[in-house]
Amino acid sequence: MRKGIYLLPNTLTLCGMFFGFYSILASFKGYYVYGAWAILVANLFDGLDGWVARLTHSTTRFGIELDSLSDLVAFGIAPAVLIYSWGMQSFGRIGWGAAFLFVTCGALRLARFNVQMGSTESKLFTGMPIPGAATVIASLVLFYTEVWGVLEGKNFIILLLPFSLAILMVSTLRYHGLKEIDPRRRKPFWLLVVIVAAFVLIFMYPEIVIFIFSMTYMLSGVIEHIILFNKKKKKWLYSKQQ
Repeated sequence: MRKGIYLLPNTLTLCGMFFGFYSILASFKGYYVYGAWAILVANLFDGLDGWVARLTHSTTRFGIELDSLSDLVAFGIAPAVLIYSWGMQSFGRIGWGAAFLFVTCGALRLARFNVQMGSTESKLFTGMPIPGAATVIASLVLFYTEVWGVLEGKNFIILLLPFSLAILMVSTLRYHGLKEIDPRRRKPFWLLVVIVAAFVLIFMYPEIVIFIFSMTYMLSGVIEHIILFNKKKKKWLYSKQQ
């Protein structure tokens, strides 16, 4: 701390925290769409601060701790307040209990990530990352509002969502991240076409496409775990037959 801090990555981190805080205020006032978009914008800053820190070799312990605190606000508390205010108030104690469980498991996920820094966690995530879980909630609000409009009454699927995300965050399922992509290596031509097509679709139908992408990412860890489990089971059965 006596040597000072790096302004650019830490400023980007605080920008993410700002949008998380704005999302909380918007949810309190009933502006759920604004609150959801604020979480998605915070997600962009969360990716930028890490990328800038690695690019400029300005990664510090202070930055890591600040990033975790920002993530807890923007991707833990903000989405919990959003989904509770938007779709779970009618469930009473069960509703706020589900929201608090999401925050708790998000905090545990962040703590585990910090402890595992420098191990396989640096590229391959153990458990669903908390920004991904927050994106699922934010995109659900946008998708539902775009397709069906105002949410009325009790919806038990929405109630189960924070429970499911909480379990996925503290699970040992494997999730992949952008850190695994090395920009210095050549990639297949079709990958560029896919990226451009994805950006075009997001621009045309952002609420629908972002929701589909976030749900696909949420299920990817479960699907990969099932595939790996079946492969191990086949190897075990094959070894028993020998």
